[in-house]
Amino acid sequence: MGGMIAKTSELVVDPNNLKIMAFKLYGPEVGKEAGEYLRTENVREFSGLGMVVDSSDDFVNSDEVIKLKEILDLNFSLIGMKVESKKGTKLGKVGGYFVNTETWQVQQIVVKRPLMKAFMDPELLIGKSEIVKITDDKIIVKDEESKIRQKATTEDFVPNFVNPFREQRLSTADNQILDEPDN
Repeated sequence: MGGMIAKTSELVVDPNNLKIMAFKLYGPEVGKEAGEYLRTENVREFSGLGMVVDSSDDFVNSDEVIKLKEILDLNFSLIGMKVESKKGTKLGKVGGYFVNTETWQVQQIVVKRPLMKAFMDPELLIGKSEIVKITDDKIIVKDEESKIRQKATTEDFVPNFVNPFREQRLSTADNQILDEPDN
């Protein structure tokens, strides 16, 4: 027989590899001590309804697992961290992230843009492969060269549609369709 034994209040993320280590817990089955955690290794099943664990015996205190204690002592929180490019351009702050629930790895971060930049681009999705470095107070990502290149290619865009109401002839010099002026 199953039922709810605890709720999660926050995630414990390892800043070295952006992997979720554990979930901080609260609820009726949780001890009254400094706090109990559910390690991701003990999650048997995960869905939109919640997580399935074998029992509350899987809960650990922060002092019981050395690696978990080390990460907790860093007091690292991904939400709210500043995000900058390698050149120092301020991109915004982390407002959320997407996680692969099979590996518990953060795959993308959602960057909320500053007020003036938010008019054009309210959010940026940055993949884990774009992250260069994580410091105590900010995340540094690759520069936006690919976006600049992408904008340049869209400016040089020549539509490839044909106006059906005009006579057309094929230019043999560069294989382009030329519109004949209406008589």
